[in-house]
Amino acid sequence: MMIYLDNSATTRCSDGAFELMKEALLENYGNPSSLHKMGYKGKDYIKESREIIAGILKCQPKEIYFTSGGTEGNNLAIKGGVQAKKRLGNHIITTKIEHASVLNPIKALEKEGFEVTYLGTDEYGVIDLEELKAAIKPETIFVSIMMVNNEIGALQPIEEACKIVKKANPDIIFHTDCIQAFGKMSLVPKKLGIDILTVSGHKIHGPKGSGFIYIKDKVRVVPQILGGGHENGMRSGTENVPAIAGLGVAAQEAYSKLDENRKHMYAMRARLIEGVSAIDGVSVNGHLDENSAPHIVSVSIKGNRTRAQVMLNALQDNYGVLVSAGSACSSNKPAISETLKSIGLEKDLLERTIRFSFCPENTMEEIEEAISALTDLVPKMVL
Repeated sequence: MMIYLDNSATTRCSDGAFELMKEALLENYGNPSSLHKMGYKGKDYIKESREIIAGILKCQPKEIYFTSGGTEGNNLAIKGGVQAKKRLGNHIITTKIEHASVLNPIKALEKEGFEVTYLGTDEYGVIDLEELKAAIKPETIFVSIMMVNNEIGALQPIEEACKIVKKANPDIIFHTDCIQAFGKMSLVPKKLGIDILTVSGHKIHGPKGSGFIYIKDKVRVVPQILGGGHENGMRSGTENVPAIAGLGVAAQEAYSKLDENRKHMYAMRARLIEGVSAIDGVSVNGHLDENSAPHIVSVSIKGNRTRAQVMLNALQDNYGVLVSAGSACSSNKPAISETLKSIGLEKDLLERTIRFSFCPENTMEEIEEAISALTDLVPKMVL
């Protein structure tokens, strides 16, 4: 039996999303730019998904642009937003705990001469609003702060941050990476004060290679992919109709049961935290209560043989539990997680942290199995 608890990395495509994608791939496969019946059907899929997402965000359909996912969306938001504002200043504000798809475009802009302020966090992974306020300068043109941290589930005070930024200068673009937030909480960008919001489809049971970016009407962003003028000129390239159709279904499914899903995931999170906290040498990072996202638990494990990759392999091979490393590392260039460093995690635990992440399809029985696996495994690994 396999217990999949790595849903912050990717989710299973929902049956509903898959069925509509199959229809768009095999039956109504026309190019949406074509002026015939099958082309018009392709346009209909796109229109319907755009309207579904606009309804969820309570925005205008024309403010939604489809992308290939979170990385493209974040690059478009950051590079395009900064380029649109560069005549007004050269200062960018972000946090130390952003996803690589935010930090790397910003670092690229930094190499081009833009000044960047990287905000730190407290021990729970939450920014200090006073630090944000102090960081704003007359030259500030762009702020990017994620809504939910992908490693420990920290929730950022986005509404309060937006108010601070817009009070200082309403022309500053405020962007938030909502890749771990969309589908897990109610999001109304105009209420929050957000100018640009990015989402990835495969985190919410949509297909990989799907996503969207919300750009508030009248906010200028310079397109990064040029061509035939698709997506109202914002993102050229023939639209991935099946992926867009599947994304619309997944979004609708997520928000049709939002309260029920949140309650279920928070219950699983609370039980996992309770269970693993009872194991000697195990600690949980971030907020333990509902001041954190409902679907992420970061666990650090003391011991000589508890490096993240070793624990991942042991949980998978011996117990059928699939989780991920808490540190952002790759096989070619290992790197210590900036999030874990930012929360002040002791050095010995930086490479001994794993992440459990759930979805509504997970069960309490699976959580009990995961607790049992860790309870059995940890004493064997702390020697």
